[in-house]
Amino acid sequence: MFPIVKKTVLAKDIVLMDILAPRVAASALPGQFVIVRTHATGERIPLTICDYNAAAGTVTIVTQIVGLSSRRLCALQEGDCLDTFVGPLGKPSEWLELAPQDLQRKSILFVAGGLGAAPVYPQVKWLCEQGAKADVIMGAKNQSLFILHDEMKAAARNLYMATDDGSAGFHGLVTDLFKDLMDKQGKTYDLVVAIGPMIMMKFTALATLPYKIKTIVSLNTIMVDGTGMCGACRVSVDGKVRFTCVEGPEFDGHLVDFDEALRRQTMYRDQEKAADCKCFS
Repeated sequence: MFPIVKKTVLAKDIVLMDILAPRVAASALPGQFVIVRTHATGERIPLTICDYNAAAGTVTIVTQIVGLSSRRLCALQEGDCLDTFVGPLGKPSEWLELAPQDLQRKSILFVAGGLGAAPVYPQVKWLCEQGAKADVIMGAKNQSLFILHDEMKAAARNLYMATDDGSAGFHGLVTDLFKDLMDKQGKTYDLVVAIGPMIMMKFTALATLPYKIKTIVSLNTIMVDGTGMCGACRVSVDGKVRFTCVEGPEFDGHLVDFDEALRRQTMYRDQEKAADCKCFS
């Protein structure tokens, strides 16, 4: 069993938890994920690692309530235990293989859409620890939905905010802000890492393509079992079938078939809504 040692509500329907999992905390790296179950027969939930503290033996996860299983997870309180907490799984971010001096010469931009700030943060934090601060764009529908703002600001070189309604920072989409940085503010980047809703990652990859900037995206939202055995995480990358949970979750965004991935995300939406209504009505 894995105790919840801290629980914080970051925004409406978004919850941060620190889980006591010493073995996972000791070996976790940016870009990896864990599989969580609230009880023995519960759904396997893939969650990107938000942070980790090897000394304390804790791993931080952030969950948004979108259906039955995430609602059950977020209903747990400090002192409650998770039945399953497996990880770290997946491949770490590819740029972890670079030497610190090589990282320091690169100009990297992270684009975090909504809950994507959670998996972006450990990557930005790790780069900062290597002396290679990165720029970050955080996007949300409105100001109240931003999470980890202070933590991201402390780790980033420059933090740019974008809101759909203009309540904070740039008024518009993250892709509009990216183009503003490139075309009006004279920014240049060697690499863009985009994590967030699938549709946001698709259009971020399309936005960076004319500038010929390599763009990495994380497809953890289409995973189920985390081992590659169920096949639910299949995605086409450069015309080849890849398994997100064992070959990813990060891929070249310019090569991903996003339309296929988006269709896969909606396959069981009706069943999930029915289960949620039945258990929490």
